[in-house]
Amino acid sequence: MDNPLVTPEIGMLFWTAVVFLLLMFVLTKFAWKPILAAVKEREASIEDALAAAKDAKLAMAALKSDNEDLLNQARVERDEMLKEAREIKDQVISDAKTAASTEAEKIVVAARESIQHEKMAAVTELKNQVALLSIEIAEKILKDELSSADKQKAIIDNLVKDINLN
Repeated sequence: MDNPLVTPEIGMLFWTAVVFLLLMFVLTKFAWKPILAAVKEREASIEDALAAAKDAKLAMAALKSDNEDLLNQARVERDEMLKEAREIKDQVISDAKTAASTEAEKIVVAARESIQHEKMAAVTELKNQVALLSIEIAEKILKDELSSADKQKAIIDNLVKDINLN
């Protein structure tokens, strides 16, 4: 029974190879497929997550760009509104100044007319007072001058001479 071809090392090697092949068959049949499927599934989920992260990053960049565009547009609109408000303010001030100037001119003209009317009334009143005083003075002088018949005759003679000379 001593077969030189079959030694304990070769037998051990043979049975190790058989056990190894059997183990490989069992693992291939029952374990490798689920393990490889789980690995592939995990790999796919990681790739999906990376793709989603990349998409999210692109979306965030687009949103940031849109936000910057909106901010720039809002700034432009704000500047336009401020410019428009300044123009309206300047126009209102200009209109108010013009209206105030016109109103002041009307008031000055009305005051001048009023002063002129008051002046004319005062001059007329003064003339009337002077006329009344003149008449009163003349009346008193004539009473004194015409109190005697001789004085009356002398005045009439002087008046007649003046009339003849003219």
